[in-house]
Amino acid sequence: MHLPHQRGPLHDLPDTPEAYDAVLADVTEQALARLTPEGGLEHPDCADDIGDTSLGITSLLALAWQRSGDPRLPAAVRRSVDFHLRERVYREDNPGYPNLRIRDSGLPYARYTLAPGAHPVGDWPSTVWALLQAVNVTEAAAGLLDDGPRHELLRVAHGYWRWLTEATFFNPQEAANQAIGCVVGGLMLARQLPGPDGESARARAMELYEREIRAHRVRDRGALLPPEHGGAYDNNYGPISLSFLAQAHRVSGEEVFAHDGDALARYLDARLANGGFDHGGPRYSEQHSGFESVLGLRYFGHRIGSDLGRYRGDTRWGRHAVKADGGVDGHFAWMLVWQIQDTTRWHRAPAQGTARHQLRSGTVSVAFDDRMTPSLIEAGGTYWLPAAVARQHGFGPVTDGFLLCRPMGEVRVRDVRAGGLTAKLVTKPVVGRDHVLRYVRSLYVTDGTLLWTTVTVERLDGTPYLLAGLPYAEDDGDRVRRTAHGEAASAGPLRLTHPRAEGPEHFDARAELTQEQAAFALAADPRGYGNPDEGWRHLVDSTALEAGPVPDTPEDLHVFAVRYGSSDPLTVTVTRDRSGLVVRTTAFTAVLGGDDAHGEPELAVHPA
Repeated sequence: MHLPHQRGPLHDLPDTPEAYDAVLADVTEQALARLTPEGGLEHPDCADDIGDTSLGITSLLALAWQRSGDPRLPAAVRRSVDFHLRERVYREDNPGYPNLRIRDSGLPYARYTLAPGAHPVGDWPSTVWALLQAVNVTEAAAGLLDDGPRHELLRVAHGYWRWLTEATFFNPQEAANQAIGCVVGGLMLARQLPGPDGESARARAMELYEREIRAHRVRDRGALLPPEHGGAYDNNYGPISLSFLAQAHRVSGEEVFAHDGDALARYLDARLANGGFDHGGPRYSEQHSGFESVLGLRYFGHRIGSDLGRYRGDTRWGRHAVKADGGVDGHFAWMLVWQIQDTTRWHRAPAQGTARHQLRSGTVSVAFDDRMTPSLIEAGGTYWLPAAVARQHGFGPVTDGFLLCRPMGEVRVRDVRAGGLTAKLVTKPVVGRDHVLRYVRSLYVTDGTLLWTTVTVERLDGTPYLLAGLPYAEDDGDRVRRTAHGEAASAGPLRLTHPRAEGPEHFDARAELTQEQAAFALAADPRGYGNPDEGWRHLVDSTALEAGPVPDTPEDLHVFAVRYGSSDPLTVTVTRDRSGLVVRTTAFTAVLGGDDAHGEPELAVHPA
């Protein structure tokens, strides 16, 4: 079963001027064939996200005319602008809209659906989108629109801005991508409004960004991030926010957008596997955006010097939004306009240097969560998620049903590169049910093809084992597909277990259900509105790789050793000498020394 959204890396899509001209030529032919007698350019099946879509196609036609001079386009642009002004601008309050601060303001807004009161909660983002489409059209209006229609559309755009920032509560869905998009609309509008109106719009946009977005950032994995639907980051919307930050910096030159975009980009780079797979988010776990992410990934990938384009987007939306039949839709058209206008090139090489929350080399990567527990392991073309046991999630030693991976104190990290090997040692204090403080030392070593994990902890009672992950997905070169198996070996006993119980709280990797579907089934609200990250935390148990202790180790320690990427036999010896704990494999020798003068653990790694 292929995962439905994580498909090809976005940097694989051609982005030459000729390629974009071909995209616009296709849009042109579809739009001219679709243009109604009234001037509408909406897809015939469009029912929601409709308030901005005709104007979005108009903006693409305006850009196509700028680049091609196609003589058929000026008349189509004029007719479609008239259609929007006549049929898609609403000034009477939508019945049931819950977020108004001023009743009967008479200010224009765009509707998410056209029927009064049908789904008014979506009117705020639809109006943001309509504002962005409008300013794109008015910027490209020279030679296309007479002064009258252009002035009227600009007046409506100014009204949209006022409705968004005066008549309603700002960012009522707590969605950073919508909020930053509104700020971008204000900044672009400010460049076109004369005198005091332009100055006021720019000042208000910057004020809103500082007070309503920056001031509410959420910390995760050492980064401050614009919150998305109440969480720190969402796989679908996070890269869209990055694109908005790129456009905000492009049009305003304000360094705050570059600074915040760099931080978000480095965070995304750390959590994203080499193969572009990622999961998790407060709105969607595995649904990925497509062309809407390209601007931000390309712009900030170039700035931070990393290959963010490896992100696996939804290639059904590789060029523009589409409906089920593949026909072009104007939703998000502004992002395609900006993507074409921006000439930044993809940065194709991984970032240099180390990152606390990432280990990455060749085709191997480990992303670490805020507690420095792996949130995703990639090796041998397989992606491993944290497994679950007794409602506890993660990678780590298990004793008497208790998972030792939640830190009780400062987590120490040491990174080493030597002889083609990349290594990370994570030392965390943990407390078990017996309230005894222990130190779990997890060593991750990769040669770029295989990943070795060695975990040591003070000797535990009973029959402990290492919870070593949930094999979840494979990379087939085209898309990511579900799996229930991964190549791995252990220096101790190894078993792959599956839940004995059935139901939504027990995730069996052999079933076709995706992680996102399972997470939504456990979320408090319906799919698309619930928090899948929160739902997934309710998981009781899952398919899990379980590794027993390595034999013949120092008698005061339990040691576990797993290699990901190959099922060939694994031999690991662990001894102690004056230099520290010595871990030997056929590929390397690692010495886990004592702490330095600052309490940081010492680590040395040498190729065998």
